[in-house]
Amino acid sequence: MSPGGGRSPFRFFALVFVLSLPFWLLGAVIPLELLPGLPIGALMAITPLIAASISVFREAGEAGLKALFARGLDYRGIRPLWYLPTLLLLPALSAMAYGLMQASGTPLPRPEIPLLPTVLLFLGFVLLAFAEEVGWSGYATDPLQERWGPLPAAVLIGIVWAAWHMIPLRQAQRPADWIAWWGLGTVCSRVIIVWIYNHAGKSVVAATLYHGMSNLCWQLFPDRGSHYDPRIMALLLLTTVAIITLFGGLRLPPR
Repeated sequence: MSPGGGRSPFRFFALVFVLSLPFWLLGAVIPLELLPGLPIGALMAITPLIAASISVFREAGEAGLKALFARGLDYRGIRPLWYLPTLLLLPALSAMAYGLMQASGTPLPRPEIPLLPTVLLFLGFVLLAFAEEVGWSGYATDPLQERWGPLPAAVLIGIVWAAWHMIPLRQAQRPADWIAWWGLGTVCSRVIIVWIYNHAGKSVVAATLYHGMSNLCWQLFPDRGSHYDPRIMALLLLTTVAIITLFGGLRLPPR
C-alpha cells in the first residue's frame, strides 16, 4: 500500500481545527506571549500530531501509529544533498530580506545571534515543527499529491495551514495586511516543504527541519522578529517557488 493509502486528509484537517479550539480560547482569555509575537494559543502546534495519531490509529491500529512516528523520527533516509535547501534556504532568504530593507532605507538594528540561545531556540522550534509535520507531511501530503499532484496538494495544505493560524495571529495583534502577506508566504513555504519532502526521500524529518528553521529565522530577524516584514519575505518565497516550478522541481521524483 502506498504511504497515502486509505487516509482521509479532509477529516484530518477538520480534526485539527476542532482540537485547536481550546488553545484559541486559552489565547483569548490569557493574553500571554510565549515569545515576542507568539501568543499562548500557538500551543495548538501539537494538534496536527494528535489529529494524525487519532486518524492513523482508527485506520491502521497500533502498527500504523508506530509507523507514523517512525517516519517522523527517521533521519537516515534524507538524501544528504537536501540538507542544503532544508537548512540554508531560509537563512539565505532572510539575509536577502534584510539587505533589501536596508537598501530601501528602512532603519534596522544590527543582527545579534548568540550561539547557545539560538541553538536552544532552534531545538524548541524543531520540537513544535515535529508535532506539526507528522500531520501535514507525514499524514496529509501523500494522499493529496497521489490524487492531484504535488503543487495542488501543497497549495491546498498551505491554505489550510495559513487559515489555521488566523486566530493566533489576530490574538498577537497583527494587522490585516500583515496577515495577508504572511498567508501568501505560508502557502509558498508549504510548496517548498513539499518540494523538499519529496526530493529528500519523502522525509518528514527534512520537512520538520525546514519548518523549524523558518520559525527561527522569523524570531531572529533583528530585535526578536519586530522588524520582520512578511511582504518582502512572501515575495522572496514566491520567487523561489516560481524558480522551482520553472525547472520542474515540483514533479514527483522517480521511485
